Amino acid sequence: MLGAYLLPGAAVWALAGLAIGVLALVVPGLATAALVAAAGYGSAYGAAEVCGWPWPAAPGRRWQVPPGLLIGASGSRRVLTWGCILGPGFLTRNPYASFAILPLLVATASSIQAAVVVAAVVGAAHAGGRAAGLLRDVRRPQAEPFALVLRSLRWRALDGLALLTVAAAAAVVAGFRFR
Repeated sequence: MLGAYLLPGAAVWALAGLAIGVLALVVPGLATAALVAAAGYGSAYGAAEVCGWPWPAAPGRRWQVPPGLLIGASGSRRVLTWGCILGPGFLTRNPYASFAILPLLVATASSIQAAVVVAAVVGAAHAGGRAAGLLRDVRRPQAEPFALVLRSLRWRALDGLALLTVAAAAAVVAGFRFR
């Protein structure tokens, strides 16, 4: 199951990294603009998540895997379908705001090759995280009905701290570029 998530996640993100890397060649200053956008986005969403402030939903789609793709499918086909759609994360709703900052960070890569490698690693990490979470939840049923909600709140706060950290780093690097 891990492979059904990891391979599509890394492949789709590598293609996105290639597109972003080519775009960076065509658009001068894209990397610096991406750093500034990452600093602003990370600061706003990070503070909101850490403090528990109401904030608009993070960018993303509202649907998950279409049921029509799963009805009547074998178990292995279901896992592959879930892995191809959920692994990369672009076609599904992701409840954590940090997902939307990832393409901005890929845009800061110094070359096309670096963008592809960074994007592939991001895709594999995202897909691996989703698969690991699913495996954990399937193997260990929740005794407390609100355990998933409580865990989500804890992860949201950690997500906010990660966003604030990335925002600070992006601001520092962007500041050096503006010198």
